[in-house]
Amino acid sequence: MVLLKKSLTITFVFCIMSLGLFAQNFDLLRTNFNKSISLEKKGDYTNAIKVIKNIYDENSYEINLRLGWLNYQTGNFSESNVYYQRAIKLMPYSEEAKFGLVLPKAALGKWDEVKNLYEQILTNSPNNTIVNYRLGLIYYGRKDYANSLKCFGKVVNLYPFDYDGLLMYAWTNFQTGKIREAKILFNKVLLISPDDKSALEGLSLIK
Repeated sequence: MVLLKKSLTITFVFCIMSLGLFAQNFDLLRTNFNKSISLEKKGDYTNAIKVIKNIYDENSYEINLRLGWLNYQTGNFSESNVYYQRAIKLMPYSEEAKFGLVLPKAALGKWDEVKNLYEQILTNSPNNTIVNYRLGLIYYGRKDYANSLKCFGKVVNLYPFDYDGLLMYAWTNFQTGKIREAKILFNKVLLISPDDKSALEGLSLIK
């Protein structure tokens, strides 16, 4: 019984010490993050990065995500890529980290990798309208109108009176020979934007 009491006491003391250490580390994180954010607002990205690197922990999702963003802002896309990848490794289901990684990938023109990231997000969030729209644009740019139609169709089904979705859905219908549908969609765009040049151009091609 005496041994058990000693063991429990030691465990309790260790837990208290651990909590104190965590609180101390959290205070340090908060202080440095606040400094970094203030420096970022001033456009001083170099020191904003330095402040975070002073407390760098490769197992911290938040630190890696922050450094991914800051390095992207400085145009250091390769470094940005590294930190966002580490964040994803730590939190594989994180959509914000994947959206973050899209930034340096797109800046480097790695569109196949951007496409793959969007497809990963859709695996968990098939109705994500931002991803469906952006993926639709990639397919449209590649003249893969069949897949583009699916993406924009989902956007319009979820947001039936959204300007961007309607316009691209109209053009994709036009490109796939669905003239009647395209005409209806272009006219819906004109309800939102009466003098819209793109919608008017589409209707002129139909007439």
